[in-house]
Amino acid sequence: MQGVILENINTPDDLRRLPVSDLSELARELRKYIVDTLATHPGHLASSLGTVELAIALHYVFNTPDDKVVWDVGHQAYAHKILTGRRDLFPTIRTYGGISGFPRMDESPYDAFGTGHSSTSISAALGMAMASKLQGNTSRQHIAVIGDGSMTGGEAFEALNNAGVSKANVLVVLNDNGISIDKAVGGLSRYLVNITSSPQYNDLKEQVWKKTGGESRNPRGKSFVSRMLSGLKSSLLSSSNLFESLGFRYFGPVDGHDVEQLVQILSRLRRL
Repeated sequence: MQGVILENINTPDDLRRLPVSDLSELARELRKYIVDTLATHPGHLASSLGTVELAIALHYVFNTPDDKVVWDVGHQAYAHKILTGRRDLFPTIRTYGGISGFPRMDESPYDAFGTGHSSTSISAALGMAMASKLQGNTSRQHIAVIGDGSMTGGEAFEALNNAGVSKANVLVVLNDNGISIDKAVGGLSRYLVNITSSPQYNDLKEQVWKKTGGESRNPRGKSFVSRMLSGLKSSLLSSSNLFESLGFRYFGPVDGHDVEQLVQILSRLRRL
């Protein structure tokens, strides 16, 4: 059964007209709709329940489908499908003639990339971002949503390595839910459990960046501020950050089920 708010969401444009205060109730209705539907039409339940608030926040903040969101792996995308014009078709998921259990480019313009398997999102988003850059489109956003299980794939690390030096407009959202097909293991899993990213540092970094003109177009000024912040981070954090070492600015960890906080943070990141 669809909720009162959800039954009026036919596209992300409808979603963006809601006040932020309604998003938590929408998340509750969306989660219930997924559970009720999959009780009779089995599918990927847990992975999609874990991204309900994230899907809402991404479509609320970003101008999809012009802004590109790539889901990795695709079975996290049930909430995304429901919010992007497939709400009434959702009970047909994974049935003959019904909608796919994964994003499909021929199914919806909101499915930016066909992701049936793992570790492909960052390279896909990077390719899209480089194409936009070559076309002179500086406003389009490119977001890769990757699970911690997918992050262990070699293609994901190759893409991180390339993206970090590309100067392309890419946002990588790491959904660290601690499980993929089975419990996550290995060195990266341990790292994600223990990763340190000080909220105080992130707040201070933003203030220093603004007050010292770090957002200006002065290359020497930017270089100085970047070096100063790198040194500041080394002194504030007890361990190095893998993602910043690869050339990314890292923000987090963030509560992925606090939809209002997600909207606030994604809105700030969109402007960076």
